[in-house]
Amino acid sequence: MKQKGFFENLFPQKELDKTYSTKIKTPIYEPKGIKPRISELLDSRKTRELIQEIEKSNVTEKEKTFLIEAAKRHNVFNYSNIAEYYCHATKEMQELMEKSALVIIDFEKAIEYGYVRLAEDIAENYLNEYGDDTGKE
Repeated sequence: MKQKGFFENLFPQKELDKTYSTKIKTPIYEPKGIKPRISELLDSRKTRELIQEIEKSNVTEKEKTFLIEAAKRHNVFNYSNIAEYYCHATKEMQELMEKSALVIIDFEKAIEYGYVRLAEDIAENYLNEYGDDTGKE
């Protein structure tokens, strides 16, 4: 018996358009150059500026702690450099980068780590909102 793919499991009652494949092709990344410096993987200028402003503020310590955590969402990752760094990294560093979803190398691991859960939640919400619109009983 053929094992169903990810999207067939999400939408079992829908017949998928066979024009497109649901097969996931993992790209093979070939290193393009030298290993980037850690400082080239992340732009945290805005985060640092916000944190400085928060630390100088008169809000409570609890508010500062919250705002500092919120400021971290302004970090900007350079995924091209991250991919290049990953290629040159130790096995341990690669595993930690995968767990942090900086790179997704193994789709099954991505599911295991919970990064695919969002797609499942969206599919479930869609079906709850709109139901099965295939017209099949």
